[in-house]
Amino acid sequence: MTKTPYAPVLRTQADVEAAWRHLINPLGWPEPRLWFMFIGADGVPFPQLCQIEEMPAEVGADGATSVATMMSDLADDLGFDRVAFLLCRPGGGSPHPSDLKNAADLYAACGAAAVPVEVIHLATDKDFWPIPLDAVSSKIA
Repeated sequence: MTKTPYAPVLRTQADVEAAWRHLINPLGWPEPRLWFMFIGADGVPFPQLCQIEEMPAEVGADGATSVATMMSDLADDLGFDRVAFLLCRPGGGSPHPSDLKNAADLYAACGAAAVPVEVIHLATDKDFWPIPLDAVSSKIA
């Protein structure tokens, strides 16, 4: 029996969340991490996922700027249209204030670096949560 490769087309927030749910299993994090995937103009993600391990619990503006600069350089070099981020942390529950701050910092830094970003998602040890820009816009200076 031949297994059909997973080949999503990411056009909506629901598509991105479904992709994260399919790709990131099992849940459970020993420390905070940041996963990212690049997406082409056709909605097809690059088949290689990347992660930043040993990330601080709070990314901060400087850390987010470093990430955004790296995303801008890679997207330009490789010809990708946008990036999707998945923040990961140990524990459960809905997004904590630090999760919202991390998302706000990433949105702000990527906006300043002209990096188009999908809705940022959070994965805890128990579930996935979308963190849309409008949920953190008051935290962006």
